[in-house]
Amino acid sequence: MNYPDQYNPDLLDRIPLNARLVLDVGCGAGALGAEYKRRNPRARVLGVERDAEAVRVAATRLDHVFVGDLNADPLPFAEQILPGSVDCLIYGDTLEQLADPWATLRAHVTLLAEDGIVLVCMPNQEHWSFAERLLRGTWDYEERGLFDRAHVRWFSREATRLLLRRSGLAPLDVMPRVFDAEAAGVFTDAMAPALRRLGIDVPAYRERAEPLQHVWRAARREVPRLPLVSTMLAPVGGVSHVRVTEPMQGLAAEPTLSTRVVAHGDDAESDPADPPGIFIFHRPLLAGEAGLARVRPLLARGWLVLCEFDDHPDYIPVLQRSDVLNFRAVHAVQTSTEPLAEVLKRDNPEVRVFPNGIARMPDLANHRTPGRITMLFAGLNRESEWPPYLEALNRAVAKAGERLHVAIVNDRGLFDQLATPHKSFVPLCGYDTYQALLAGSEISFMPLLDTPFNRCKSDLKFIEAAAHRVTALASATVYERTIEDGSTGVLFRSPEELEQRLLRLVANPDVTRSIGDAARAYVLRERMLAYQIADRAAWYHDLWARRAELHAALLGRVPELAR
Repeated sequence: MNYPDQYNPDLLDRIPLNARLVLDVGCGAGALGAEYKRRNPRARVLGVERDAEAVRVAATRLDHVFVGDLNADPLPFAEQILPGSVDCLIYGDTLEQLADPWATLRAHVTLLAEDGIVLVCMPNQEHWSFAERLLRGTWDYEERGLFDRAHVRWFSREATRLLLRRSGLAPLDVMPRVFDAEAAGVFTDAMAPALRRLGIDVPAYRERAEPLQHVWRAARREVPRLPLVSTMLAPVGGVSHVRVTEPMQGLAAEPTLSTRVVAHGDDAESDPADPPGIFIFHRPLLAGEAGLARVRPLLARGWLVLCEFDDHPDYIPVLQRSDVLNFRAVHAVQTSTEPLAEVLKRDNPEVRVFPNGIARMPDLANHRTPGRITMLFAGLNRESEWPPYLEALNRAVAKAGERLHVAIVNDRGLFDQLATPHKSFVPLCGYDTYQALLAGSEISFMPLLDTPFNRCKSDLKFIEAAAHRVTALASATVYERTIEDGSTGVLFRSPEELEQRLLRLVANPDVTRSIGDAARAYVLRERMLAYQIADRAAWYHDLWARRAELHAALLGRVPELAR
């Protein structure tokens, strides 16, 4: 195959996460579209490719692949795609291979939706290696890369900007792809005397010569961008990933937003020179005058201030101080469940629920060891949840014997009291390690006692397990709101039910696998992060449009903020 089977991550991260129809022009073997569909399974991804061998692979990954040479037929797909229906047009190192990229791009823009996005990755003619090879007299074509013999047009950053504009598009932003900054520096330093003699600014030249490629984002018209900044707690247990980094990454592909994540507690959270937008505190402690002092500078610069919180505050000791203003001293609150939203509305009526979602559907790695089932128990602060079930667990593991292996993360107490030699222990670990352990399991044990604190929890552990085809063995508390018992998971309401249902799953691995398959299908249909990105973006824009009203309400709740 003439194409390396890999995708460009900088293009991938800029495809709108909620796109309905994506057209990848020059899709190669379809690696980019296949990876995007892991993030947004509902999307239709179409490709255009002229290499027959690459098309055979791409056809197994994408929804449809059109075979054609754009030099001969600029619109090989015109009869199949309605004008104005494409949400994202992608050209990954494609336009430079066309005899008339200006005409081709103008023709394709007619397919673009009114709010659609065009993504272009273009090789940089100003890359330092061009000049070096010309100076040495060693310039020649190669099979692929910057000097690909298929290239018939050459573009600098500015030339690509003009290409987009002359095709009826408004460039929104450009990202340089730099792969060997050190070599670019060595070359620029060596050339610096000559550059100065020619009146060329040396740092400016290096900035142009470093990137191997540029990734451009363009639209039909200029789009105002609302800044969105969030703090983030240190990543523990996946909360920061699921509630901050993954949503912010997904929102970054929205052309009407610009996103940034900063360290929690960093007083440089917002540069005073930044235009104001929406600032989100992730699980903050806004208490007393120190808490107000964090909010006041943001308000003075015109920011709208939000709080992201996903646990019942009445059961968190540090929040029981009388001067805690986490939810009152902000314009709005975002959270993960409806029961928790009702609790938070005691302090602030402006609360929005965004359920947890899966950012990317993972590969399958379980059900590979015949005759053995692995059950995972992993969770922070779950030490009080399992003691009522310990005797039932020990009866079950004794009956199951070597057919059941139990993997325990962090909770040494349960590990020590579980009466089986078929067990393993992993100390508190990073989110990637937890995901790997989950991927290799067949059952996830999820006990939650029926308490006011637990009733406000989300079903995150269920959807994480379901994405990996792992069958949830879960308490009715929280999980009965999502799990269809016996279909997408298994619920228990007593120790006896836990014992019976665990042994049934161990004895019937095909049933365990089919339940995991159904749970994974549920996540694919309903619980991907991509499916809520449009609602998140719309809510932030609505808040910004109502900022005067929200600010008046904020000062009514906490008049001290006006000082």
